[in-house]
Amino acid sequence: MGSDMLAILDVASESVPLILDEVPVWFEGWEQTLSRFRLDSELSCLNRTSDQPTAVSEALWEVFQTAAWADDFSEGFVTPTVLDAMLESGYDRPFDFLSLEQTNWMLPSRVMAQPLSMVVADPVRRTINLPHGVHLDFGGVAKGWAAHQAMERLQKLGPCLMNAGGDISVHGPRLDGNPWEIGVSNPFEAKTDFTTLFVEKGGVATSGKDRRRWNYNGLPQHHIINPLTGQPAETDLLRVTVVAPTVMEAEAAAKTAFILGREKGLEWIEAHPDLAGLLLLETGEVILSQTMYDYL
Repeated sequence: MGSDMLAILDVASESVPLILDEVPVWFEGWEQTLSRFRLDSELSCLNRTSDQPTAVSEALWEVFQTAAWADDFSEGFVTPTVLDAMLESGYDRPFDFLSLEQTNWMLPSRVMAQPLSMVVADPVRRTINLPHGVHLDFGGVAKGWAAHQAMERLQKLGPCLMNAGGDISVHGPRLDGNPWEIGVSNPFEAKTDFTTLFVEKGGVATSGKDRRRWNYNGLPQHHIINPLTGQPAETDLLRVTVVAPTVMEAEAAAKTAFILGREKGLEWIEAHPDLAGLLLLETGEVILSQTMYDYL
């Protein structure tokens, strides 16, 4: 998934639980199902179909349902139908292989994200029918979903934390009764934390433009697409960190607030009492929702 993974189990025994050896296997399986960068993944195969019901695995179906929920929850700002717009921005390969300066001799066209309602999903037959010109990318929900799945498996052995590239799912409190300490990295000073969050359970996620950015035809780009414009989101925020009841909610909320920008993003977070937000501007100014103080 283009990220480092960290799994922690808080157990009384000094021996390492064998289940931790299974975590990389779980993520490899989910990667093979959900990655748009693997040509032989189940998602890539689905994206090559058009106007025909295609049976999908239970994992892909669950992630599609999560993406549909995120689309509704975010009022359309986090939707899986942004793939073509993302490709048009130059994000057509894993970021590690993406040139920081790309040139396309053809002028880029404006590709809008299509309404998710155009996709026909049959829960009885577990099929997905993509209309012509609509393709899916689960980058907005897949890591959070995977982190949550791993946490649910690990929690059977005790308090745990699963970090999937910054999308963090926790089950606690820890054995000593304390919350998990989660550092929010400092984008202005490498290898330091901007602040520390104290979270007993739920999810934490960060979305922003401080890491995955590049130039395309001389124009700055980043990987968070505004579906309403088909372009990388134009926002006064550098990034947003959200604490929520689940990591899927945190992931979707962080992206939504980031796209909306400082004022509307904070207003949107404040309208959801279960969410806590830390909004960071490019100037270094920090804005906190009222509920975020509970985690500091």
